[in-house]
Amino acid sequence: MIHLKTEEQIDGIRKACHLTADMFNELLPKIHAGMSTKDIDNLFKNYILGHGGTPAWYKEDFPGAVCISINNEVIHGLPSKKRIVRDGDLVSLDVGIDLDGYISDTTHSVLIGNVKPEVRKLKEVTEECLKAGIAACVVGNRISDIANAVFEIADKHGYGVVYDYCGHGVGLDVHEDPSVPNCPFKGANPRIKPGMVLAIEPMINLGTPDVEVADDGWTVLTADGAVSCHEEHTVAVFVDHTEVLTALDYKNK
Repeated sequence: MIHLKTEEQIDGIRKACHLTADMFNELLPKIHAGMSTKDIDNLFKNYILGHGGTPAWYKEDFPGAVCISINNEVIHGLPSKKRIVRDGDLVSLDVGIDLDGYISDTTHSVLIGNVKPEVRKLKEVTEECLKAGIAACVVGNRISDIANAVFEIADKHGYGVVYDYCGHGVGLDVHEDPSVPNCPFKGANPRIKPGMVLAIEPMINLGTPDVEVADDGWTVLTADGAVSCHEEHTVAVFVDHTEVLTALDYKNK
């Protein structure tokens, strides 16, 4: 069931999303080679708790505040003292904040040091995919319009678009209906309506779109070991526009 949010609910979600944006603006410059993924998780956890929130991933029984995925890890990478960020890595940071019962969700991928040109391009194209998906998320369109917009850009560059995982509704829970795929699909294809709050999140691979789950039961890996990039924003749909609630530059809009 799709939960259309009221203006009051969207305002609460917006506050959680703006806090998430503030957090990324402060903490992204602090991510560097030599850090463990546990160090990164502690940075974000302390920020969230220090600002009156709770890591949203705790609701999913995830053992950390942040999903930290490196290179061929697509999503749901586990924080660990043993996993060290290296020069040349692409690191995806997937974070949500539960603030007074309202939930944000966003992902930013970070390039560490001397990254290969093909990895830098992958990040640029994934960001382009996200922008296209958001542009297609308007009243009167359908969820498939978001999926097709993302897929067309990634496919044009020969990248694999992950189909086993996708975006989703968000705001009152971490994962809500509807699902928001990133590639053509069969099945439910609801029309986009005012009051929808969606997490749009392209997951784009340098190689095959196929993925597998690691032995830890959480980390999703590319099946061929190629690098993957993940970008995500929470957006709210209004009658005449769509607002990117987690935009890092929201204060300038």
